[in-house]
Amino acid sequence: MATFRRFFRLDYAELIPLWIAVFIDILGFSILIPFLPYFSEEYGARDWQVGLLLSTNALFGFFAGPMWGRLSDRYGRKPMLLISQMGTLAGFLMLAFSRNMPMLFASRIVDGIFGGNFPIAKAVIGDVVPPQERSKHMSNIGAAHVMASLIGPGLGGLLSGWGIIAPGLLSAGLTCVTIAVTFTLLRESNPGEKSAPTTVTSAPQRKDIVWRNPLARYLLIQWGFHTLSFTIYTSCISLFAKTQLGLDAQEIGLMLMISGVVRLFVRFTVFVPLLEKLGDRKTSLLGLVTFVIVFFLLGFVQNPVQFVLVMSGASFAAACTRGVLTGFLSRAVEPQEQGRAMGLSASLDSFAQVTGPIVGGFTLDYLPTWVYGGAASLVALLALLMGLRRLELEQG
Repeated sequence: MATFRRFFRLDYAELIPLWIAVFIDILGFSILIPFLPYFSEEYGARDWQVGLLLSTNALFGFFAGPMWGRLSDRYGRKPMLLISQMGTLAGFLMLAFSRNMPMLFASRIVDGIFGGNFPIAKAVIGDVVPPQERSKHMSNIGAAHVMASLIGPGLGGLLSGWGIIAPGLLSAGLTCVTIAVTFTLLRESNPGEKSAPTTVTSAPQRKDIVWRNPLARYLLIQWGFHTLSFTIYTSCISLFAKTQLGLDAQEIGLMLMISGVVRLFVRFTVFVPLLEKLGDRKTSLLGLVTFVIVFFLLGFVQNPVQFVLVMSGASFAAACTRGVLTGFLSRAVEPQEQGRAMGLSASLDSFAQVTGPIVGGFTLDYLPTWVYGGAASLVALLALLMGLRRLELEQG
């Protein structure tokens, strides 16, 4: 039991409904990943158009992320999560019944507008978990992503024979489960929900306070470089596999499942001991260095074995880096600013999701494949260089 608690981090039982909701939400999206090449074949779209489809979703999320964070600071985490999830449900239903590219674009726009799940989920962790433990628990969002990525792409590959309607409806059904879990099990955690009315009145005057915090601003810029490099890789990896290796949807789903197994193994058997031995900073630097190397090697992949090895390296790096960097940001701001900080972080994720698919799609369409990995590696290097600076963060 002690080992189970150590690796699955059940120290905060009130967060279990959050992990369930985040897992199901990501599973609903990850089912669609093997279908990116399908959009090209079914609707006659070029790779750059598929990239633009992903970017459209992210563009609306770029503006919506900070809004959801601020609204959750003001009105509570739970009601804003429920509204966001209902919007996601509408987006998946539209996706299931899409018959052309304009309909697909409309479905992704709706999903982007209501993309508040992740900034609010990270704010909940900031509400509940003490500063010195946030890196470990922020990484649970990555673990939820891993487990969903382990199941979703393979499941999507199995559904590929039925076209987009099957995964779209399944994703919508999973989102209904997410709404039920959030409504019945998740407890409100916002420390400012019962504040005096003056807090709400003054909120608009404080909307830029996180960005004016020099430490938080530095961490946000570093996160921007990191998430852009990561998104160049993740958003077009299916297109890369199809273009470079000639893999179909089922084979791509299998490769992504293998990558998910590696990240799951690292998170639950390696990450916590590594974090305890090296500390937050050195663990994140190890991950950032690994990203630079494996992204560079990606451009020279020639067969499925090399592809799996590179993806496994990226999975190791993600397990070491993403939760820790988010934990740093959470520790750099005040409790009442968690929603705003995580909203800005999500906005940078969305910006990366706007530019990353365009960069990846363009390079795969018109340039040598090594440019695809080289571009991700170069941006990852900028995040690594910023990570060399020592930071003074809240410990208690």
